[in-house]
Amino acid sequence: MPALFAFATFAPLVPLILGLTLGGPWVWIAVLSMTLLVGALDLLVRVTLPNQPPEVEFPAGDALSVLIGVAQLGLIPLAVTSLASPEHGTVAKLALLYTAALWLGQVGNSNAHELIHRPARHLRRLGTLLFVTVLYGHHASAHPKVHHTHVATHGDPATARMGEGFYAYMLRSWIGSFRAGHRAERRLLQARYGTAWRRHDPYPAYIGGGLLCLGIAGLLAGGAGMAWYLALALLSQVQLLLSDYVQHYGLERRRLPNGRIEPVGAAHSWNAPHWYSGAMMLQAPRHSAHHTRPSEPFHHLDLP
Repeated sequence: MPALFAFATFAPLVPLILGLTLGGPWVWIAVLSMTLLVGALDLLVRVTLPNQPPEVEFPAGDALSVLIGVAQLGLIPLAVTSLASPEHGTVAKLALLYTAALWLGQVGNSNAHELIHRPARHLRRLGTLLFVTVLYGHHASAHPKVHHTHVATHGDPATARMGEGFYAYMLRSWIGSFRAGHRAERRLLQARYGTAWRRHDPYPAYIGGGLLCLGIAGLLAGGAGMAWYLALALLSQVQLLLSDYVQHYGLERRRLPNGRIEPVGAAHSWNAPHWYSGAMMLQAPRHSAHHTRPSEPFHHLDLP
């Protein structure tokens, strides 16, 4: 199983890097590796990956996440400089932008999400950094402190309501999560540090880190590089927002007779059983298990 996770996450990255550096047919091989190949393997091979019981150690899991993170940190500047250069035609650039955003959105974001749930501080910090590089740093606060607490209620900006279209949800969720994440951080930090809470507020680092990344893109490739970087970050964010939209669409926890909201259960997330895309996304589509056991690493997640 470790080999499958490594192959599924890194296999599309090889033609993507070759497409960015060499162009030619590698551009289209990269596109197909993130689209047709993934869909075909999911449809043609019908298997369910077994989860490993909690007592089974999987030390390669953290190492794989770190490697994916390092790959993301290298891919973004490579993509920015390549897309801003005159070496590729317009169609090839759009194809490479699309493929790079798919990898960052489906693999990179899933990996960053895995890391911000890890108990080790250095892994959580790496996950936060990865979200910052796609200008979505506040997710490191809003996801564990708001989404997991209020999922499937109107208190969660990341839960799509019944009948809500994606584009309306996307704007509401982005702004709402940014604000709710900061409120949650402020409440927790004030309880711990009192009036000195602002010195520990992570939001300046989220915003400043994003501006730093944008500035690096400008240093690497000028105004064009900044524009391509913004496009890459936006499309990567759309991938994450679309995943959240689908995974909780229309689901709502009941209010119990005692006035409390029922606990989070398997019925409050939508799941996907596909084996290959599941491996590529580090089992993120096994979402019910993640919400009932948020601290469990991806290889322990099962399907209800």
